[in-house]
Amino acid sequence: MYKLLNELLSDKKGGEVFSCFGICHIIYMLIIFGGIAFFILLLKNKSDSVKSRAVELSISIAFGLYIADFFLMPFAYGKIDLEKLPFHACTASCVCCFLSRKNTFLSRFKNELAILGLLSNIIYVIYPAGIGWYMIHPLSYRALQTLLFHGVMTAYGIFVLAFERSELRWKNSYKDLLVIVAMTVWALIGNTLYCGTAGDYSHNFNWFFVTQDPFYILPQPIAPYVMPFVMIIVFYLADLLLYSIYFGVKKYRKKIDK
Repeated sequence: MYKLLNELLSDKKGGEVFSCFGICHIIYMLIIFGGIAFFILLLKNKSDSVKSRAVELSISIAFGLYIADFFLMPFAYGKIDLEKLPFHACTASCVCCFLSRKNTFLSRFKNELAILGLLSNIIYVIYPAGIGWYMIHPLSYRALQTLLFHGVMTAYGIFVLAFERSELRWKNSYKDLLVIVAMTVWALIGNTLYCGTAGDYSHNFNWFFVTQDPFYILPQPIAPYVMPFVMIIVFYLADLLLYSIYFGVKKYRKKIDK
C-alpha cells in the first residue's frame, strides 16, 4: 500500500515542468479565479444562510486540505515537511481563520484574519515560486495540493468580504495591524525554536520572511533585525490597499444601483 501511494503522490519528473507564469500556471490561475467568480455570481442573490454556509465550507475545506497534507506527506515525500508547520502567514491564517469560526476570542478578529489569509495566499497563487523550485510535472501532488490549498484560502477571504454582513470600517483597521504584528511575533517564535542544527537535522525556515530577505537585497547580518518591520509595513500597506479597493467597489455598486 505504501508503494502504491508513494508512486501516486511522489513528485513526477520528466515531460512538462511547472514554472511560474508558464502555461500550466496560467491555467491553474484561470481555474482558481474563474471558480471564485463563478461562485460569487451563483450565490449573490441567495439567502444569507446559504452565503454563510459557503463561507464556512470554504474554510473547512482549506483546513481539511492542510491537515490531510500532514498524513499524505510521508507517502509523497518520504517525510513530514516541517516547512508546512503553521508559522507562515498562509498556513497560520488557515488555522486561525478556522478557529475564528469556533472560538469567541478569535471571532473578534474574524475579518482581519480573513484579510491576512487573502493577501498571503493570493500572493502565492500569483507567484508560486516554492513549486517551481522542484522542477516537477504540473499534475504532481505537490503542485495540485499547494495551489488548491492556497486557492481555497483565497476564495475564503473573498467570500468573507463579499458575503459576510460584518463590513470593513477604516476606524477598525488598527485591528489588522495587531493581527499582522501577532503573525510576525509568531513567525519569530517558530524560527527561533526550529531553525538550527542538531544531529542530522539542519535547516533555516525563514517563516514569514522575518529572518532573511527573500530577494537578497539586505545583507544577511542585518536582515533579521530589519525584515520583521519590513513585513509589518508591507502587509499593512497591502491591507490598506485592500480596504481602498473594498470601499471603491462598494461606492461603484451604489452608483449602479441608483
